[in-house]
Amino acid sequence: MRSLIKSVLLLVLLEVVILVAGLLVVRYVIIELSFTDIVAVSAGFMFINLLSLIIFFRGQSKEPAGQTMHSLVSISLKFLVELAFAFAWFLIAKKTGLSSVLLFFVLYLTFTLFSVMILLKTLKNKSI
Repeated sequence: MRSLIKSVLLLVLLEVVILVAGLLVVRYVIIELSFTDIVAVSAGFMFINLLSLIIFFRGQSKEPAGQTMHSLVSISLKFLVELAFAFAWFLIAKKTGLSSVLLFFVLYLTFTLFSVMILLKTLKNKSI
């Protein structure tokens, strides 16, 4: 439980850093991007990662077979929900400009690397 709270706090810190950086970029750099787009995409990825982390850490208290299943479900669900989020962002909201596409994939990479680092660190500490 303590690892989950620590990971969630790190996720919230990452979100704040992204929002502050986004505000600075929108305010001081000439770019075809609104701050609401940054907030929407980063909040979407934050909630997807939060869901993934909750499922993953819930499985850490189970027996080894349950841990493996929760880890796989966490990663698979994260991928599928992010795929649906990309579909909604690009096709339904019609955010297909270069700046929107770059924003989406930069934030996708950022949050994916964050979740991979948390999962690997937790699994490494669990094996010791």
